[in-house]
Amino acid sequence: MKKIILHKTKDKAAWQLHPWIFSGAISQKDRDLQSGDLVSVFNADREFIAYGIFNSVSRVAIRLLEWHPERVPDADWWRTRVKKAVEARRHLLNDQNNTCRLIFAEADFVPGLIADLYGDFISIQVHAAGVDQIKHLIVDELVQLLAPKGIYERSDIKSREYEQLADDNGVRYGDTPPEYVEVVENGIRYHINIVEGQKSGFYCDQRENRRLVAQFAANKSVLDCFSYSGGFTLNALQAGAAHVTSVDSSALAISTLKDNVQLNGFDTSRSTPVQSDVNKYLRQLGEEGQKFDVIVLDPPKYAPSRSTLEKASRAYKDLNRRGLMLLESGGLLATYSCSGAMDIETFKQVIAWAALDAGKEIQFIHQFHQPEDHPVRASFSEGEYLKGLLVRVV
Repeated sequence: MKKIILHKTKDKAAWQLHPWIFSGAISQKDRDLQSGDLVSVFNADREFIAYGIFNSVSRVAIRLLEWHPERVPDADWWRTRVKKAVEARRHLLNDQNNTCRLIFAEADFVPGLIADLYGDFISIQVHAAGVDQIKHLIVDELVQLLAPKGIYERSDIKSREYEQLADDNGVRYGDTPPEYVEVVENGIRYHINIVEGQKSGFYCDQRENRRLVAQFAANKSVLDCFSYSGGFTLNALQAGAAHVTSVDSSALAISTLKDNVQLNGFDTSRSTPVQSDVNKYLRQLGEEGQKFDVIVLDPPKYAPSRSTLEKASRAYKDLNRRGLMLLESGGLLATYSCSGAMDIETFKQVIAWAALDAGKEIQFIHQFHQPEDHPVRASFSEGEYLKGLLVRVV
């Protein structure tokens, strides 16, 4: 096995079980190292730290896997990691819920790999070159554990560029997913598009938050922004919302949402899907003097890195200001950020600024988090990306 030695002052995070080593931390490495090679990592005194996967082109030069020298990451090691991740989530699957995240990359010690279960199908995404080389093992173990009808890869994410990996989409096992795969979450049925939908097909990280927000929706007017296939919309309708307006810029998302409303037998007169840029539509609603009882703001990632946090904060503030202006006293705003670079305290400050600009007094009455199938590893705080606030206008 090839060896890598770290600079004397650059080994602290690795000893503390952080799974990333950046290229600048490397002091020496064996010749002819190739991206995807399994390596042994040592400190400057030649003490073993961990095994990892090397990448010659990525800023994250090594993704650490195992800190016990006797546990060499071979095929059985990978299979055991996959099995542990899947078994930890089996209790989430029942007749009310047949979708969840099966593997959450570094959090499950399978760096650079995401696997989501959608009913009879599994969708995977591969972010790292080393894992790309052994994904056949992961696919085979998922087949052994869950016997899906098919496994489809959606590796067309921007992060692959940093590993010099081309997009790679296609069937990895079994059948090609149909145009719409039916799943159940919180007892609500969804048609989702694995092949052409956003990300891996569906955002199961908001499962618990959709149910929590729906508790406030009975007999209320709800505005669901960035609605995608209708997660918050459908939960609100199931809870007895008087009316839900759902806004998304994607024609496919709005079409899927309409289908999901009908799929669950909800009264379509209680639902108004709108294809529009959200900020533009919020501005229009403000000019018309429209008001709502509950507003959901679940935007895409505004801050992909810390260097973009200042710009993202301004975007979050403006978005939430427009939302707050559509609420009267007693109105509720459920607002989210899926940007890992945005911590919860900064997000609170941004919302406070938005309220000040909107001329609203607010209270924070609940904090939202990602669910247990998106765990946060103690040594990898970067995995805590989803946060949200339930805000009441006083």
